[in-house]
Amino acid sequence: MTVEPALPVASPTRTVVGPAPAGAVSRLATALAMTLDGEVRTPGRAGYAEALPGFDLAVAQRPALVVQAATADDVARTVRGAAAHQLGVGVRATGHGAPATGPRDVLLDTSRLDRLEIDPQARTATVGAGVTWQAVLDAGAPHGLGGLCGSSPHVGVVGYTLGGGLGPLARTFGFAADHVRSLDVVTPAGEALTATPTRHPELFWALRGGGGAFGVVTAMTFSLFPLRTVRAGALWFDVTDAAAVLHRWRELTTDLPDEVSTSVARLNLPPLPDLPAPLRGRAVLTVRYARHGGGPDTLVDDLRTVAAPLLDTVGDLPYARLGKIHADPQDPLPVVERGRTLTTLPAAAVDALLDAVPAGSPVLMAELRLLGGAVARPPAVPNAVGGRDAAYSLFVVALGGPDRPAEAERGVRQVDAALAPWSTGGSLLNFAGKREPASSARVRTAYGAQTYDRLLRLRRRSDPRGVLDPSARWSAAGRRSAG
Repeated sequence: MTVEPALPVASPTRTVVGPAPAGAVSRLATALAMTLDGEVRTPGRAGYAEALPGFDLAVAQRPALVVQAATADDVARTVRGAAAHQLGVGVRATGHGAPATGPRDVLLDTSRLDRLEIDPQARTATVGAGVTWQAVLDAGAPHGLGGLCGSSPHVGVVGYTLGGGLGPLARTFGFAADHVRSLDVVTPAGEALTATPTRHPELFWALRGGGGAFGVVTAMTFSLFPLRTVRAGALWFDVTDAAAVLHRWRELTTDLPDEVSTSVARLNLPPLPDLPAPLRGRAVLTVRYARHGGGPDTLVDDLRTVAAPLLDTVGDLPYARLGKIHADPQDPLPVVERGRTLTTLPAAAVDALLDAVPAGSPVLMAELRLLGGAVARPPAVPNAVGGRDAAYSLFVVALGGPDRPAEAERGVRQVDAALAPWSTGGSLLNFAGKREPASSARVRTAYGAQTYDRLLRLRRRSDPRGVLDPSARWSAAGRRSAG
């Protein structure tokens, strides 16, 4: 039997709202600048404004200071210093899922933690918190190995995986979190440790699917798979063919083999010059497709007979170019997003989705991902990933710039509400939306009562004052559960 060492409890308390005392911030900034290998940026000084933006420009960053960590020790010192000065810590690598920070927070940038090691014999990769999936794909390609990246290879490996990680081959291999071997973690108390199935197993369980509110992961080792080439790509249809194609996709996805993963999305594309000419400024429907191993392309072959695609990219694709399937944007954008999981997708749900995203809607994308297969199976080492019993995942994104944030929010909520009759009541963590508090019924339902309560107990024990919860997602959950 393995006995888990007790996790240190973070202290002192952090209960004050509003700006942090100027003296406390100044003392912390000075102390960190003298001891860190990385950089410390303070408001009004060189480099501060440039250090704030991440990928999602809609997330407000107004921290008391920014720490650009160069080492895991920098991370530990920053967390200890912030806790001692009653400041919170918001962690960011690429900024795709970063929390907002305010004047009582430190923005901890881990993008410089760029360690990347491939072990071809063990079929593993070890990465620092700042490494993106494209770097892993490129490093694994010469060995014929690949990791379970998401639709965008420009997302950080660690943050994506902690949220579960649902990628283009998920039905074949499961969630990325299912294949993590070990995690180097800085706890909310600032202690560095390594979590594995036998060392700190409760923390290891929680971080894989529960997200980064339980510790700052500075490095991660995970499994790679023999993935040199996949049959993959996308079919792009004009919106006038959307109903016929989406209804047929729905029929075909009721009985697909686990080797096939697919999603479908209604998009209102802007007239950007980087887009292929047939797609610029058009309302379209796209079917994303990936098949592992041999076999016929029955799904896409059938859909090609329903309507003529504007663009057809399905073919043999080097695994390192997997991002070409979804062709997600790489440049920073202000976005509003929300997701939910569905129990089923009847014809009425297809009609509801199409009606909720007309041409001219502020919604940029409303996507349905087929779940099931390996997604539905529990991993060899249990983790906190929720939503395994869902049939589909809905993810809605709108551009939420300063000129129309309310319009974008209304568009997203309209689609979300339209699919509510078929919802499980939950959402996958990666797709829940950054504004969704952990106390919401959607998040609690996604995990299930037993997993949610277990996560909440660990939060209370290891970070009772929310040092690693600047947006108060889990702090609010604790208050609600406490009555």
